[in-house]
Amino acid sequence: MIGEALNNLSKVSPELAAAVPDLPRIVAFRNILIHGYASVDDALVWQVLTDKLPQLEERLHQLLAGLDQGPSHYSD
Repeated sequence: MIGEALNNLSKVSPELAAAVPDLPRIVAFRNILIHGYASVDDALVWQVLTDKLPQLEERLHQLLAGLDQGPSHYSD
């Protein structure tokens, strides 16, 4: 769901999407998981969930809070 939402964000608000670290990698990872292009490495999925997801969540919270202050705060 996150990968799809970020993919849509990149289409409707490229400036905001540019403030999301590793957005292209997140979307690519989503595509691999959803479409099953290769066998999924459970250890890699777990690593992403435990190591990367909390960082992404924090950044998205920052961006959402910055929306109240205007687009100049995307890069905070």
